[in-house]
Amino acid sequence: MVIIIVLVFQVNKYYDLVTSFYEYGWGESFHMAPRWKGESTRESIKRHEHFIALHLGLKPGDKVLDVGCGIGGPLREISQFSSTFVTGLNNNEYQISRGKTLNKEAGVENTCDFVKADFMKIPFPDNSFDAVYAIEATCHAPDVVGCYKEIYRVLKPGQRFAAYEWCMTDSFDPDNQEHQKIKADIEIGNGLPDIRLTGQCLDALKQAGFDVIWEKDVVVGAHVSWYAHLDKKESQSSFRLSTLGRFITENMVRPLQYAAHSLLRNFLVGVLECVGVAPKGSKRVSAFLENAAEGLLAGGK
Repeated sequence: MVIIIVLVFQVNKYYDLVTSFYEYGWGESFHMAPRWKGESTRESIKRHEHFIALHLGLKPGDKVLDVGCGIGGPLREISQFSSTFVTGLNNNEYQISRGKTLNKEAGVENTCDFVKADFMKIPFPDNSFDAVYAIEATCHAPDVVGCYKEIYRVLKPGQRFAAYEWCMTDSFDPDNQEHQKIKADIEIGNGLPDIRLTGQCLDALKQAGFDVIWEKDVVVGAHVSWYAHLDKKESQSSFRLSTLGRFITENMVRPLQYAAHSLLRNFLVGVLECVGVAPKGSKRVSAFLENAAEGLLAGGK
């Protein structure tokens, strides 16, 4: 007899726990970006956000919707870059609370705000926004056509929706067990449903009413791959440059090399959870993220 144990995290609870890990590892913008030579990860992320703002054709004073905004790193950057008013849509109370704190710290409370809602039921009237964007967010939609239809509804006629979407490329072989494992590691570690093929996303946009005027795999032609900082052989920038991050990286991680890196981090997280500094479930989430990073690296390669 085979016993199968399935561990299920509610998405909101998962993101309550994972948000601090994301912010520590990536900063305020929870997404990837390919890099130019000599460009830091932080610089590439900002450029990635400016790139999507330029493709939206934003004008000062435009009302913009960020679908699935996380803690609002991109919305603050895009609002300041384009002199626009950006509303972040998020269904996670903890991330919104953190985002509002960061808005105050950045002094953008008058141009950036948040609304708690499900992006399958966007709580705005038809034709409310001059532009809409989503950065690695609508991949979480249980029904991507329905999600895109909601975006289409709240967008003013003739205006643009731009997105960075998580997709499987045509290189993915559903009959290849290694490919299936990589895909599953990414999905479990990032709280994703079935990751769609690029073609499926493009078809969904058309079914929702959009005309696809431009699409590209921005990884192609990049000088440095989006996943390079996940590669322990190529990168030493996994930790943020905080005081704790610098101490751990310089004095503990590098001397022990990366074979001990995961063990050390999991041990520290476990200790912090035991003494009540880290919330319950942090060690398990840390392990999920480790598997997700390995899946992303393998998938990217």
